[in-house]
Amino acid sequence: MRIMDRINGAHAARLMRPRRSAAANLVMRCARLTAALAALIVSGGVMAADACPALLDRSIPGLLDGKPRSLCDYRGRVLLVVNTASRCGFTKQYDGLEKLQQKYGARGLTVLGFPSNDFGNQEPGSDKEIAEFCSMTYGVKFPMFAKTVLKGPQRHPFYVDLVRLTGVEPSWNFYKYLIGRDGVSITPFASNVTPESDALVGAIEAALAR
Repeated sequence: MRIMDRINGAHAARLMRPRRSAAANLVMRCARLTAALAALIVSGGVMAADACPALLDRSIPGLLDGKPRSLCDYRGRVLLVVNTASRCGFTKQYDGLEKLQQKYGARGLTVLGFPSNDFGNQEPGSDKEIAEFCSMTYGVKFPMFAKTVLKGPQRHPFYVDLVRLTGVEPSWNFYKYLIGRDGVSITPFASNVTPESDALVGAIEAALAR
């Protein structure tokens, strides 16, 4: 009898428990679905933030070793792209460019140097000679790439895209393109706009703040 009483008591207790209504079940399912969608949106946002912009989705040989370096490594940073030359009246801008790198690098700026012999034949040396000149003369530490063609049918695809997106071609050595963190917004600066100029520094600070 005692066993039967226990069984009957347990059964009665189960019957007395309030059953969850259909509405409550629906609310719980909606809550779970909302949480799953939120997680998916967050995951998609992270993936989008990690995606490499089309402009940077390429590799270019480095100046020191000639090994391909992916520009995607700089996604999410503000980039100052400069075509350089060792025998130009603007060559002293190397000093200012390195100072910009030192001052703003921790905040997200990277200066990218592209030596070119296209303007006045003012960069005739080999990649090794260029690297030694930049390091020994100006203490350049920002990334430098192999000598690059900027003009004519052999123009490097990276510069093809820069010109296409801005409608402005580099007209001389030390022409500058400031690329925003999104890899889409680009502002060109003429060669005579120095690294210390209010116009360039102001644009860099504004881009870093975005």
